[in-house]
Amino acid sequence: MTDARSGHVLFLNWRDTKHPEGGGSELYLDRVATELVRRGYRVTLLCQAYGTALAEESTPEGMRIVRRGGRHTVYLLAAFTYLIGLLGIGPLSRRRLGRPDLIIDVGNGMPFLSRLYARRPVIVLVHHVHREQWPVVFGPRLARIGWWIESVLAVRVYRRCQYVTVSESTREELVGLGVDRHRISVVHNGTPEVTMPPAPRTPNPSLMVLGRLVPHKRVEFALRATALLALELPEVELVVAGQGWWDEPLRQLTADLGIEDRVRFTGFVSEEAKHELLCSSWLLLMPSLKEGWGLTIVEAGVRGTPSVAFRSAGGVADAMADGETGVLVENEYDFFLQVRALLLDAQRRTAMGLAAAVHASRFTWEKAGDGFSDVVARQLGGGQQVPADQPVR
Repeated sequence: MTDARSGHVLFLNWRDTKHPEGGGSELYLDRVATELVRRGYRVTLLCQAYGTALAEESTPEGMRIVRRGGRHTVYLLAAFTYLIGLLGIGPLSRRRLGRPDLIIDVGNGMPFLSRLYARRPVIVLVHHVHREQWPVVFGPRLARIGWWIESVLAVRVYRRCQYVTVSESTREELVGLGVDRHRISVVHNGTPEVTMPPAPRTPNPSLMVLGRLVPHKRVEFALRATALLALELPEVELVVAGQGWWDEPLRQLTADLGIEDRVRFTGFVSEEAKHELLCSSWLLLMPSLKEGWGLTIVEAGVRGTPSVAFRSAGGVADAMADGETGVLVENEYDFFLQVRALLLDAQRRTAMGLAAAVHASRFTWEKAGDGFSDVVARQLGGGQQVPADQPVR
């Protein structure tokens, strides 16, 4: 039996944190993997290659990254690389990959289906179910195929595997797809300890959207709300922090709405710049269609900034205490009304910010590492799974 604290853990994920389109999923993986390394595990991440990124490198914390394939071929190349590495044949032999003791198969809509070819325990990491996102990103035919793979094929392939997800909302959705509740552990995201001093709030009403610029983030809702707010609050400003392939349509909408002087697109921002923006903004807006967890909501909370998000977006409801640390809304009109109400009510906004800071302190990467490590140790050591009514925190 493998020593539960010295095993080799292989993560299969489509991206790493350096990828231009990397987001919260990649950050979560990076942090829990780093926590596993800190606890004595050997960790490898196999993900897609891109640009000038090295085919292989190690992070300062000790995680090894192996990059193979592209956006659509990474899944096939992951299986090929794993099998050749496992068998020790050719240039991609054990020297490159080695024989992992456990696989963490990260499903971002499209799973790696590693259970079909790997004779090792597999943990399925699912941030959220993509039911609503398939039609937004793809046409009707591809959306139906993608949803069938995620909701039917994957559930069948992983029917005996342990699952990990980041929120109770996603766990309920997985149960709805047919995954046994007792096989799903919840390990929340953490948020890094902030050492940078706080920046002052802007003197004028200020809003912020933080994340990848892709259609399902629905930044358009924030732009349209800003255009309406500017009629009453001419000094209102919106910062859109992040990058992505949906950048140009958003800039075009900004021009069409006549609010180019009210909106600032920052592109990629450093950690320091991100926290400065979170400190100075009056509100964080998250109009996303679906999230496994509201990482930016918690990050904003650390800085005492309340958020407005959609109740139907899944995991954001777990990252926020509705009505206390922010507001969950039902539709786009409600989104505008709640943002307006908070901008006009300094006392309520300040109280929510103070509550958000307390709420955010509950979530740390050390706690996430403890929870994820416990799940890994049980799989390597053959221990019992945590009952459904006792989620791993």
